[in-house]
Amino acid sequence: MTVKSVEEKPEFITWLRQQIEARQGVTFAWFMEQALYHPEHGYYTSARTRIGKQGDFFTSSSVHPCFGRLIARQLEQMWQLLGGGAFVVAEQGAGEGHLAVDLMDAIREDFPSFYQSLRYCIVEISSDARRRQQETLQQHVAADRVEWCDLDDLAGMRGCLLSNELVDAFPIHLVQTVAGELQEVYVIHQGDGFAEELRPPSTPQLVEYFEQIGITPAQGNRGEVNLAARDWMAQVAAVLAEGFVLTIDYGYLAGDLYAPERHAGTLLCYHKHQTNEDPYRHIGCQDMTAHVDFTSLQQVGSKYGLEPLYFGHQYQFLMGLGFLELLLQMQSREADPRKAQALRMSMKHLILPETGMGESFKVLVQGKNVGRPELLCTRRIQDIQLPVTGLF
Repeated sequence: MTVKSVEEKPEFITWLRQQIEARQGVTFAWFMEQALYHPEHGYYTSARTRIGKQGDFFTSSSVHPCFGRLIARQLEQMWQLLGGGAFVVAEQGAGEGHLAVDLMDAIREDFPSFYQSLRYCIVEISSDARRRQQETLQQHVAADRVEWCDLDDLAGMRGCLLSNELVDAFPIHLVQTVAGELQEVYVIHQGDGFAEELRPPSTPQLVEYFEQIGITPAQGNRGEVNLAARDWMAQVAAVLAEGFVLTIDYGYLAGDLYAPERHAGTLLCYHKHQTNEDPYRHIGCQDMTAHVDFTSLQQVGSKYGLEPLYFGHQYQFLMGLGFLELLLQMQSREADPRKAQALRMSMKHLILPETGMGESFKVLVQGKNVGRPELLCTRRIQDIQLPVTGLF
């Protein structure tokens, strides 16, 4: 079936058609990479409000500052576990800088010694996003605590590599099992729009991927393969000399991600807070994402010296860091009942499983040359003795 594109960027659409025709079809991974990261027209590289009410989606850090304040507690413990001293927090894909400023504000207020030892490095490919981050973080930039760099510049770092909703936006290969064989989705130009065509895999790495995780999409099922995530994890492991990798994203372990009942995969597009499954409209003007395979991330990490220390739902992670204590503390300071209610309603989206982000988002913590420390986030929910009835 041919799907017509909404030509919000007609010059970009024309260029894409020309490239696809010249190449006699392209992998979906190539198409997605251009739609998101083309230097001039890509969704993430062009000037655009992406996060918040005026954008296309919310992130945990845009919901409430307490998200960053809680993660600050875990980072401070990581700093203590490494014996104090100079510590780098490197965030890749920092968006508007919301998480970075919430972290830095919290660390400056709650852990002043840690703040003085901290260097916050942001890895960002978008000049527009970098400009926004610099505005958001101006106080901490002035205090000489924040800088921008490439990932390779961090070689030998001691600290924590942090990402929040980064890996889900890496370009993915679309595959489908047909008659017991793995096929790959190619994008072709047809009529005045784009169409899809199944062809043999563009690289043997796609078949190897499923051999390594020990599962293959069921007959007729589609799925996504994020080869870029594997390369990224290997690169992250290479630059980290001692410390931690903290990855927050929505996704599953491989057994759930490629389960037989998941017929169409997880590819979704976001435009003005509406979701759709059509990547061939709003090209360059909508986000495209696919759920992360956390099994693969752990496998690659282990291969390159990253030991898994924690994996769980976001609500478990935040609870362990003191979500309920912080909520009660903040609520006690709010005299206006309406504002207290608004506070509860915004914070609940971070932990509730069905209507919020608490269950769909997962957190993976890996360590390199740190042993097996007991992380603050591993505190069990049943060990938290607080009056929670009626909070939400």
